[in-house]
Amino acid sequence: MQKNAITEKLKAAKQAGYSLHSLSEDKIRAVLDDFAQALEDNSVPLIAENARDLEKMEQSNPLYDRLLLDSVRISAIAADIRKVARLPSPVGELCESRTLPNGAHLSRIRVPMGVVAVIYESRPNVTADVFSLCFRTQNACIMKGGSDADHSNRAIVALIHATLNKHGIDRECVFLMPPDRESLPVLLKSHGLVDVCIPRGSQGLIDFVRENASVPVIETGRGVVHIYVHDDASPAMANPVIVNAKTRRPSVCNTLDTLIVHRSALAHLPALLDGLADKNVAIHADPAALEVLETCYPHALLSPCDEQSLNAEFMALRMNVVTVAGLDEAMAHIRRYSSGHTEAILTQSAEAAEKFAAGVDSSSVMINASTAFADGGEYGLGAEIGISTQKLHARGPMGLEPLTSCKWILRGTGQVR
Repeated sequence: MQKNAITEKLKAAKQAGYSLHSLSEDKIRAVLDDFAQALEDNSVPLIAENARDLEKMEQSNPLYDRLLLDSVRISAIAADIRKVARLPSPVGELCESRTLPNGAHLSRIRVPMGVVAVIYESRPNVTADVFSLCFRTQNACIMKGGSDADHSNRAIVALIHATLNKHGIDRECVFLMPPDRESLPVLLKSHGLVDVCIPRGSQGLIDFVRENASVPVIETGRGVVHIYVHDDASPAMANPVIVNAKTRRPSVCNTLDTLIVHRSALAHLPALLDGLADKNVAIHADPAALEVLETCYPHALLSPCDEQSLNAEFMALRMNVVTVAGLDEAMAHIRRYSSGHTEAILTQSAEAAEKFAAGVDSSSVMINASTAFADGGEYGLGAEIGISTQKLHARGPMGLEPLTSCKWILRGTGQVR
């Protein structure tokens, strides 16, 4: 698609977005319910299109799991859309209201962002999530998926357009951009047509968007995720948390990358890691942890950790194990290597837990729970448009509210200044 053609589609999306502002709550819910049903009714052709994408990727690729669609996942996506449909919309919410000394009444309300652009890689479920969240907040959406998932994305957007047509809604409010990289700069330079751009994917993609965009950007950073096992943690409690955080879905951004163990808890390391070898989890360990693991963990799955592994978002069955002298050293390690996504502490000490929660500067902090809970659906947001690791406007899993802005309305009776 030529640059001019993309610009015209962006203009059409902005114009179509205005028509969404007049939609009733009942209409919005009906559209989302029909779209969820269309996904389930068309699961067979969707899976067939997804298979065309999967054929191009090696199963050993960590992104393969992110790309995969099956009937269970399609049903889960549909369920999330139905949840979003029933969440209260933040649009129109009264944030502030007061009467000024001159008698004029001042209020601040939530309004749609306008045109939301999301750039993502290898995750066709994002296509459905982005539409549902944007439509619920009466925003037009521009989606720039990667070539890895293009067949899947096009099949999902075709169902979105069919649903919008069924309800007499301008389908131009949803635009799936070409998957080629050449079209990305057009989107990033569309000041005045795009109100916010949200990249989610590799650090390279996020860096490129931040460095080249002239439209506002909300970063959804990579997850370099830590769990700290304090000296008083119960191995019986800690082990299932660690196994879940590492192995539930290794390819997602809330997956454990580095386990930090208090030095006095090293004797419990075999119990803490019980079950990981059965799942072929490779361990990169520091010298103290390696010495213990060499007596109880398969040697083929062991290696020393280094700066590269400690900075890695593995997205695979691989993790670091490092040893610290205490809570302060654990927090210092996290400050050095964390991406600001999600961290957890396992402890019986309320004092240690609260110190960790206050001292760790990440968008989500878990106390005695798996990092897998850092998720929009788990937070009651229905779905998420991404997990922001920055601090302006939105932080952590982004549901409906971050897709709105605010405006002031002053009602007077002829006041002048």
